[in-house]
Amino acid sequence: MAATGGAKTIITAFVANFCIAIAKLFGFFITSSSAMLAESIHSFADTSNQALLLLGRKRSMKLPSTERPFGFGRERFFWAFVVSLVLFSLGSMYALYEGIHKVRHPHDIDSLWWALGILFFAMILEAYALKTAVAESRYYKGNHSWGSFIKRARIPELPVVLLEDLGALMGLVFAFICVLLAKITGNAVWDGIGTLSIGVLLGVIAIVLAIETKSLLIGEGALPEQFKAITTAIKESPEVMHLVDLRSEYLGPETLLIAAKVEFMPDIGVGISDAVNAVEARIRDVEPLAKIIYLEPASKIDVITEGIE
Repeated sequence: MAATGGAKTIITAFVANFCIAIAKLFGFFITSSSAMLAESIHSFADTSNQALLLLGRKRSMKLPSTERPFGFGRERFFWAFVVSLVLFSLGSMYALYEGIHKVRHPHDIDSLWWALGILFFAMILEAYALKTAVAESRYYKGNHSWGSFIKRARIPELPVVLLEDLGALMGLVFAFICVLLAKITGNAVWDGIGTLSIGVLLGVIAIVLAIETKSLLIGEGALPEQFKAITTAIKESPEVMHLVDLRSEYLGPETLLIAAKVEFMPDIGVGISDAVNAVEARIRDVEPLAKIIYLEPASKIDVITEGIE
């Protein structure tokens, strides 16, 4: 769903991940657990990711310039894409490397209860961050499934933080179980297996995020229900005879570009400029994010050659 939002989710995740990263790093120094180290790197990567998302929001607020006449809204799409790359390189790749190393060269875990206590503390903070992300995302999700929400979202921060927090919580569960198994069985290979599991999980999440944010960065149009509402608003305008062509693209999470070719009534009784303004007003009534609208009057030849909608 397209609308503004995500700031609370980002800030909550930033604070939670920073605290978790410090706790996990402390736990690694005490326990020498590779899963704990992988989780620490993961949390530091998540913390930097939230900082990048906040940077993107700030940069997107810059006023349009001669070089960027449509503004800087796509900054948010770009930095969300960067986040997916950071998650893959710092989070997934390092965890996979460390996991392979620990499986080949197992190392006993020290201070089990410290490790489990820190992981449990991290689970509580991560669960709170995930709860915040879910609560804010549910407003925009509507009746769609969560998978559909990830694909449909035009606010990049929400699916990014949502998947990051979900991955972090699942990673903590993997680490908790594998650290416990390593101690119970006396086989430190479980610690390495936990680290590998975390690496695979982060890799999958990073790839999903990269695909979705790349799509936003290249350019996505209005959602089906938005497109239908805009089409209806144009067609039902008394000044309009035919809608010849309609196109849309998100220039940022909060700016939808609309371009349409319209054949106006021959006897509208007002000037073309007044008719255009009236149609634009109706479009904005049904879709407030349609902040940039271009309407081109069509001729009879346009209607014949391009078709009537």
